[in-house]
Amino acid sequence: MLSQISAQDACLSCGACCAFFRVSFYWAEGEAMPPDYVEPLTAVYSCMQGTNQKQPRCIALDGVVGQQVSCTMYEQRSSSCKEVQAGDAQCAKARQAHNLIPLIDINVMTPSNDEDFDQVC
Repeated sequence: MLSQISAQDACLSCGACCAFFRVSFYWAEGEAMPPDYVEPLTAVYSCMQGTNQKQPRCIALDGVVGQQVSCTMYEQRSSSCKEVQAGDAQCAKARQAHNLIPLIDINVMTPSNDEDFDQVC
C-alpha cells in the first residue's frame, strides 16, 4: 500500500507523470491509438502529442494534475506508460516537479490471532 492510498487511487488523483515526461514508444504501438494523439519522433519512434515540448502534458490526460485525472485512452496506452509504477523513481521525480509529496511504500500489519489466547466467538 502506498501512503494509505491504493496505487490505482493514487494515480487517479495525481497525473504528474503524464505532465512531466516525453511519452515515446516504438511507432507500431501508435497504430492502436487515435491518429491525432500520436506525433512522429524519428523513423522508428513516435510520442504522445503534447509530451515533446518544454512543459509536457499528454493529450490523453484529462483533469487537473494533483487533484483528479484520468487517461482518455488507458486501455490503448503505450508500453512506456505501463512502465511507470505508483511510487517508483519516475513517479517520485514527476510528483516532485509538480510539488506533490512522494508516494512511499508502507507495510500494513495484518492482525493475526495470538495463539496464546482463546478466540472469542
